[in-house]
Amino acid sequence: MSVIDSPNLKPLVYTDKALERAERSLICSPFNLNLFVAMTSQSIQLGAIAMDKGIRQNYTNRPLSELTCENALAWLIDVGVLRREVDGQGITDSFRLTPLGHQLIGKLQDHHWRSPSLSDRYNDFMTRWLRLPF
Repeated sequence: MSVIDSPNLKPLVYTDKALERAERSLICSPFNLNLFVAMTSQSIQLGAIAMDKGIRQNYTNRPLSELTCENALAWLIDVGVLRREVDGQGITDSFRLTPLGHQLIGKLQDHHWRSPSLSDRYNDFMTRWLRLPF
């Protein structure tokens, strides 16, 4: 794959608030770092994350229903960490990291995935469930 060297291309720059919110959402999610590391190189299907398959792949610590997985992944899409994979037929049930997600996973791999604090969980809850619907 070739790299395009163009003076018009600018790296994506995220605000500190967006980075903080996205990192907090990642660590508060029910998923392990292994899932996101796998997503750095490939898309992962919902069926590989849900129920016992997620535990066997070390993507989760407990079995999650497909609905629970879908909702948690949708939140990570909303904060800009993930995107749905698209094929010639339309949207699929596979997920990939966005550039923001790649940046955060690189950081979290180097500085260790931390456990969320009570404050992290509270702020994630407030941001996720009490946001304005627009």
